[in-house]
Amino acid sequence: MTAILMMLSFFFMMVIGIPLFISLLAASFVGFLSLGDLSMLRLMVQQFFSGMDVFSLMAIPFFILAGTLMNSSGLTDRLLEFTQLIVGKVKGALGYVNVVASILFAGVNGSAAADASALGSILIPAMKKEGYDPVYSAGITAGSSLIGPIIPPSIFMILYAAMTNTSVGGLFVAGFIPGLILGGAFLVMNYLYVRNREFERVESETFLERSNLQKIWHCMPALIAPLIIIGGIVTGVVTPTESGALAVAYVAFAGFFLTKELTLKSFMSAIFETARLTSAIFLIMGAAAVVSWILTWDRVPQRFAEFLVSLGVTENPVVLMLVLSGITFIVGMFMEEVATLTLLTPIFVPLAKMAGIDPLHFGIVMTLNVTIALVTPPMGACVYIVSAIGKVPLGDMFRGIWPFVAVAMIVLVIIILFPSLTTTLPKLAGLY
Repeated sequence: MTAILMMLSFFFMMVIGIPLFISLLAASFVGFLSLGDLSMLRLMVQQFFSGMDVFSLMAIPFFILAGTLMNSSGLTDRLLEFTQLIVGKVKGALGYVNVVASILFAGVNGSAAADASALGSILIPAMKKEGYDPVYSAGITAGSSLIGPIIPPSIFMILYAAMTNTSVGGLFVAGFIPGLILGGAFLVMNYLYVRNREFERVESETFLERSNLQKIWHCMPALIAPLIIIGGIVTGVVTPTESGALAVAYVAFAGFFLTKELTLKSFMSAIFETARLTSAIFLIMGAAAVVSWILTWDRVPQRFAEFLVSLGVTENPVVLMLVLSGITFIVGMFMEEVATLTLLTPIFVPLAKMAGIDPLHFGIVMTLNVTIALVTPPMGACVYIVSAIGKVPLGDMFRGIWPFVAVAMIVLVIIILFPSLTTTLPKLAGLY
């Protein structure tokens, strides 16, 4: 009964436009009242701050700041230039550039929204000019941005690790192959789109021509930041938090002294934007921690587990993950992604352990599930971002985004069916 009252109050608050973290805290207050022991209200403040007081969460502001500084220092433009050199000026090249750039940019900030806004502002107008349909241009930008939270670093993985005591480094390495598979799926999708359409094909120099080698040297500063983050974590030289701090230091140095496009004013603006985004995430984390504590106290996870056991779902790990993915998909359509992850993880993880599912495998499945919610109407944040940037009517985006959602769901099913795709690299790296 407590969980039902909390859910109804939460959705009521959301419908009338109350900020998300306040809606969660209001639902928590209703939960405490429903339990009938008002003396427990003192735990509300304690759980709120303990939900934010997690060491691994320190990595989040560093990765956000590194990505923001990449944009201000001109490194994002150089990353796109390098991507164009890799892909070449082939038929419909910008679609491929969109996906490959997302893969490279994913190694910096771990945010799909940041990828969609940073790359979309450049690529969507260019794709429309090349002859791509506006809805498709915005759609593949939103779709490829989903690679951001899968290839390390990943804000969602940090949140998941903080709630489940799972290795952040292990999760980061486990996301490599799934992220590349997702990118490959969108590359195939773009090939199928462009093959029967007319696009201008421009002959270009070979990759090793002198002028291109000069361009590669020009782009090198942009490629070092992902290497610092990924290389440091995989080799075990630094922790995720330390790698984020090193990336910020390097990007700031490159912006001030290499590209010379970063100014003190833009640096302070990047810090302000990082503080704003980090505060929003931490407030949601704290409020969701209160809700999770009440649900645990009221034995909601246990009752949910007993219900699934009675249906025989927990006997087959694949079936269980498909069912939990379906629930996450539906919840993610109507709830902000960080809240979805923080609310469902404490309920789902005990079920995964009961079914003998590998913790890294389940962590990647949960991350991909929550990431897909970023492009599912009506709450998908990336849909709104690309709609605004690409000047595509929101109604058209809601109708046109579903093929990209379908491709991501197919990749999700592949990851569920083949656990070795997530566990092989962590074992080889000694992080498992």
